[in-house]
Amino acid sequence: MFLFCLSVFLFFFFNVKLLHLQSNSSVYLCFGHDSSPFPPSCVLHPLNSELLLGPGVFLSLYTNCCWLCSPWSSVPSCSLTKGLFCVAQFWSSLFSLWLQPLNRKYSPAGNQTRADMNPEAQQDVSVSQGIRMMFYMVKPNETSFQTLEEVPDYVKQATPFFISLMLLELAISWILKGKPSGRLDNALTSISAGIFSRLPSLFSRSLELTTYIYIWENYRLISLPWHSPWTWYLTFLGVDFGYYWFHRMAHEVNIMWAGHQTHHSSEDYNLSTALRQSVLQLYTSWIFYSPLALFIPPSVYAVHLQFNLLYQFWIHTEVIDNLGPLELIINTPSHHRVHHGRNRYCIDKNYAGVLIIWDRIFGTFEAENEKVVYGLTHPINTFEPFKVQFHHLVYIWTTFWATPGFFNKFSVIFKGPGWGPGKPRLGLREEIPEVTGEEVPFSSPVSYLLRIYAVVQFALMLAFYEEAFADKAALSQVTLLLKVCFIILTLTSIGFLLDQRPKAAVLETFRCLVFLMLYKFGHLKPFIPSLSFAFEIFFPVCIAFWGVRSMKLASGPWK
Repeated sequence: MFLFCLSVFLFFFFNVKLLHLQSNSSVYLCFGHDSSPFPPSCVLHPLNSELLLGPGVFLSLYTNCCWLCSPWSSVPSCSLTKGLFCVAQFWSSLFSLWLQPLNRKYSPAGNQTRADMNPEAQQDVSVSQGIRMMFYMVKPNETSFQTLEEVPDYVKQATPFFISLMLLELAISWILKGKPSGRLDNALTSISAGIFSRLPSLFSRSLELTTYIYIWENYRLISLPWHSPWTWYLTFLGVDFGYYWFHRMAHEVNIMWAGHQTHHSSEDYNLSTALRQSVLQLYTSWIFYSPLALFIPPSVYAVHLQFNLLYQFWIHTEVIDNLGPLELIINTPSHHRVHHGRNRYCIDKNYAGVLIIWDRIFGTFEAENEKVVYGLTHPINTFEPFKVQFHHLVYIWTTFWATPGFFNKFSVIFKGPGWGPGKPRLGLREEIPEVTGEEVPFSSPVSYLLRIYAVVQFALMLAFYEEAFADKAALSQVTLLLKVCFIILTLTSIGFLLDQRPKAAVLETFRCLVFLMLYKFGHLKPFIPSLSFAFEIFFPVCIAFWGVRSMKLASGPWK
């Protein structure tokens, strides 16, 4: 109950100056208690027939109906995590339907496009809008655009909400379990993988969009109206259906698993795991969305491609328990925990993106019924980003040449990761290592000072990474390439430090020297000019420190 009240207070605290009620409507709020027939937070309001509801709102209304017959219809019988999720869910739908932000970008009729509005306001997102984006609680009339250029970068706009939700998860985990929801070294590795996966987009357009546009412009059969709610909902279903089959093939085809395994390599399961993405995955995922280009406009597709991705962020957590009736329809943390498990009953299950109905229809659904142990069936035991990204490609290469026969070599690439000569396409389930629930995730005995140092260097690198994306149009190709090389070098060096590799000190010395050279020649500039003097002192000190370490070539744990 405390978390419920706190979340409501914070929600109003951050929104009271941004939102106001529509002048021609009346909204009634009621807060649940023992005798209340409503959920902990609810709204009574006559629906406007002109309102176009997003899928998240429909699911919220569905839950309202089911709540009355639910065995946990009062606040005291809810777990804290259920109650907190319900607060977020119902307040998000409330603001989605009946609150109008002061900085609202779209007219109620939904006929305005971004080109008709103040371009300086396009990147401003209120708290209520951000929450609705993260839970797919958006309306067709505010997310429909005529051209691809008008479509906002919703993923970029959601960045503050990624950070806020991770901090909220950390706080809830401390309250409920007395410990954080994951480990620092694993979280840094997950975020590093996410950074790694986005670097190619500095030099080229998204392959998913490029191929889609090509098919649309040359082979489309019909052109559905971009402003129609029916087109919007059809695309919602089509993108989610395409994701299901891409995700399933990414587990059942070895060469595709080489890309997707990066996401599953984390032995922690928290919101940072959602950011652990593969740089290779985008080169195969486009295939499964291409049929939509025969009739769905690219602008509508681009909207749902982003929201489908954003929705899958919040399901990577252990702090949310079973969600009752919602478990029947949508993908939830409970369902996705199963998907990330390496228990035998978890393997190749629950591929859904947003709607779990695809798994129920195609026979790949499995409910959470015992403690889940996360990660790969054969853990990679490293925080080094290149191995996290590419180790399975190396495995395929060595297995390909070690396997006799042309058709067997072909099968190494296109059958399942567990396949071998004489085995079924997906391998033998009994060969999957048993888990006891007592498995200890990989870790190195890194000192607190070294962890702090890694976080500081990671934060500095992150600033240069954001600057590269913000200024890429103004940067020369040489400067952009050098920045990307420095980012990759930093991620690798931090991975070596966290792994406590013997050559980590040598690599870190070299990295700090590279920074000073790029800084000297103007390819790296401090994001805050007043930090120039600090950089000129800090990095020479780092070079001296790691230079001494390099000369010693310490091979044991650093104290």
